[in-house]
Amino acid sequence: MADRIFLDKQTPTVFKALSATAAEVRDRARELGLERILLELVNIRASQLNACTFCLDRHTRLALEAGETTQRLAVLPGWRETELFTPRERAALELAEAVTLVAAQHLDDADYERARTVFSDDEVSLVTWAAITINAFNRVSVFSRHPVRARNAPEP
Repeated sequence: MADRIFLDKQTPTVFKALSATAAEVRDRARELGLERILLELVNIRASQLNACTFCLDRHTRLALEAGETTQRLAVLPGWRETELFTPRERAALELAEAVTLVAAQHLDDADYERARTVFSDDEVSLVTWAAITINAFNRVSVFSRHPVRARNAPEP
């Protein structure tokens, strides 16, 4: 396997700006009362679709710390086939998938309107920004091949 540069380390000012964007999205979401678990579901679902193991590891851990269950995390790839997710979570997951898979499929008007029945316009915007932001982080980590280490392994 070829050695890769870590984009975040090679150009730290750009990564810092991306991190600031993510922090701004979290702060505005908190102000609006968007649930932390909902945002982590967005992060995890986009990371699943992008096969970003680094972000999957991080956001699964954060979701569990926020009170998410292992059962719901286990069935997240099949979220459409279960009733374990609330209408708001389902709308957020639909937005996350639309952002992540934008080249393959676009969110149709009916799905967009369904999201607007459970979210305010500000919430739709912030959930979409959350999906945009995690997709950017996924690309940084996948391209850089950020490693996932076992939890009991010593940090470098």
